[in-house]
Amino acid sequence: MGKEYESSKSYSDFIAFHEKLIPELYRVTAPGGSICWQVGYHVKDSIVTPLDYLAFSIFSKQKDLHLRNRVIWAFGHGLHGKNRFSGRHEVVLWLTKGDNYKFNLDSIRIEQKYPGKRFYKGDKKGEYSSNPKGKNPSDLWEIPVVNANHVEKTAHPCQFPHALAQRFILALTDAQDSVFDPFMGSGTTAAAALNESRKFVGAELQEAYWSITKDRVKSALAGELKFRPHNKPIMIPDPTASVAKKPML
Repeated sequence: MGKEYESSKSYSDFIAFHEKLIPELYRVTAPGGSICWQVGYHVKDSIVTPLDYLAFSIFSKQKDLHLRNRVIWAFGHGLHGKNRFSGRHEVVLWLTKGDNYKFNLDSIRIEQKYPGKRFYKGDKKGEYSSNPKGKNPSDLWEIPVVNANHVEKTAHPCQFPHALAQRFILALTDAQDSVFDPFMGSGTTAAAALNESRKFVGAELQEAYWSITKDRVKSALAGELKFRPHNKPIMIPDPTASVAKKPML
């Protein structure tokens, strides 16, 4: 992607790196555990290569590792395209090591689109037709990108939102389970894991980002972490509102 923490823009290097990395990720994942791998796209001369395809081709070589979902993280802001449609999503591959995995749906349900909808005929006529606990968030997640006005914003140039990690952690692990992030960046996964009473292990080579992570971890442990929760609906600005009163994410 050409970020300041990367040394290559070649997708061939991406493949070579993942061929070394993925077997190690598989090795340290517990039986029944999950791997959630978030990637974007390689773009050169307006030619797009979906990096999740390349990563999946390597993940699929690991014994008993199964793809459960290809989650699309959709966000409303980013660079504007001039000769192709503007990119507004990235992908998270959710894979499990074996079939005996955890999926805690009730912990991640979101508001029903039509909470008052009822059956209009049959034996259940008049009863609510949707789950009162909320609905499954599906494999399309609309979560705002972390921009300058975001409550979570740090100095990291490519920070992903707390909600993205939080939803996976709540769905795929239980309290006191272990979460591992080999590329901590600004510590989003670390903070989300600790905030949800999980254990955490992580690694980061950039000292500046490590310092950010330490601060966020301390806030999480003290119960003072500021973040936008995964189940908060997208706020639509009121077009009649004053510019000075525009909503914060």
